[in-house]
Amino acid sequence: MPSDVAVSPAVVERAPATPQEIRIVMTGLMLALALASLDGNIVGPALPRIVSDLGGLSHLSWVVTGFAVASTAATPLYGKLSDQFGRKPAFAVSIGVFLVGSVLCGMAHSMMALIVFRAVQGIGAGGLITLAQTTIADLVPPRERGRYQGLVASVFALCSVAGPLLGGVITDRLSWPWIFYINVPVGLAALGFILTAKTRRRPTESRGVDFLGFGLMIGGTCTAMLTLSWGGVVYAWNSPLILALSAATLLLFGLLVPVEHRAAEPALPPRLFADSVFVRGVASVSLATTAIFGSIVFIPLFFQLVLGASATEAGLRMAPLMGGLIVASVIGGRLVTKTGRYKIFPVIGLALATAAFVLMSWAARAGAGANAFDVLLVFLGAGAGLVMPNITTAIQNAVATRDLGVATATAAFFRSLGAAFGVALAGMLLNSTLRARLPAELIGKGLTELQTLPPASRALLIDAYGQALSLTFGVAAGICALAFAIVLVLPERPLSRTDRV
Repeated sequence: MPSDVAVSPAVVERAPATPQEIRIVMTGLMLALALASLDGNIVGPALPRIVSDLGGLSHLSWVVTGFAVASTAATPLYGKLSDQFGRKPAFAVSIGVFLVGSVLCGMAHSMMALIVFRAVQGIGAGGLITLAQTTIADLVPPRERGRYQGLVASVFALCSVAGPLLGGVITDRLSWPWIFYINVPVGLAALGFILTAKTRRRPTESRGVDFLGFGLMIGGTCTAMLTLSWGGVVYAWNSPLILALSAATLLLFGLLVPVEHRAAEPALPPRLFADSVFVRGVASVSLATTAIFGSIVFIPLFFQLVLGASATEAGLRMAPLMGGLIVASVIGGRLVTKTGRYKIFPVIGLALATAAFVLMSWAARAGAGANAFDVLLVFLGAGAGLVMPNITTAIQNAVATRDLGVATATAAFFRSLGAAFGVALAGMLLNSTLRARLPAELIGKGLTELQTLPPASRALLIDAYGQALSLTFGVAAGICALAFAIVLVLPERPLSRTDRV
């Protein structure tokens, strides 16, 4: 048997999970996923109230950035340690840290304290999504995983829409600390459902923890995320700080390679990168995330600045994208289970996403109306829904049982980096195009100043934003096309109806 699909000596055939067990565990996993995905965006509507109560406006961005950096850095840690010591202990730590961070956030009396506690919350959140995906792989055989991974994508998409709305309602009806306190009963319920289920697989025999490897990986992730979050926004790309962070990222990840080749139980096993399905799957999903998430951030801006929509209407107009994602992920997952084939779905998905971005680029340049974008967003969402969960299924099907956690976490880690890089790239394209097309006095003008400008200046500004976003969508189409080319050569291995522990 090839080394990239070998199983550990301790692995034995397992009895299939009962429908009742699947329902119990999936309920807990869906609650955990809701916690992780909601807290990424539920804070946004509460930020003005938080600043009013705590001050610290100049540090406000860290409330979001601290959570994102900490959760991304912690993701690989949970995946590997859950392989070594079991999913339940890892879930208990993840949810426990998340809930402690949530309570502390609600009790914060200064902006600096809130930022620190949000980072604590992020450390806990880093395990929720990847452990949920890995637990599904423990619970059901490869042939059945597609439909459940599709549910993961659906919950994530639904919470992405519901998060800002829920945050606004809670902040208005109660107060901003309750956007954190509400996590406690939900998290405890999720943990209760997960811990009551039987253990589906034994942990692998541990040969120690690769502390040096984890340290280098966490350090490199933090410097990379800060570079992508600050570059071109807070600091210029050629500023000393951004250059120093970039150099630190290259150094830390460069040192990680030889360390992992020598470690007895590497944090990021080099054997994963010898598997063509893993490498091509991670590469394609990272590129797709770069294109899709980088563009999604600026689509509401396009609706408001170019098409004249209100903030509420712009948010609601993202619903077609999420609707397409939910429907496609559910249907695609069920078809994977029915047919036993997974490759065709990301191929179709990336073709749809590429075509949608090409047409969005044309529509932005030609001044098409909002209805045209609604249709294109459905196709873009459908493309994303066919790619994300099915690539996860392919990766989990390819790796050894002992590596399920670390492989799933590594894929999630690169997805997060891809999303951060996509936002940074889109922002850089947007800003450079605006500087090239606008006079100095109009650069930096946004929605607030738009209505006060003379008609000629307003038309010039709207046109410049349309051209800039057209370029952003065009580059996203090229990135999606590259991901499509990689998926075309993704090997397809049979999905078994039986599984092992």
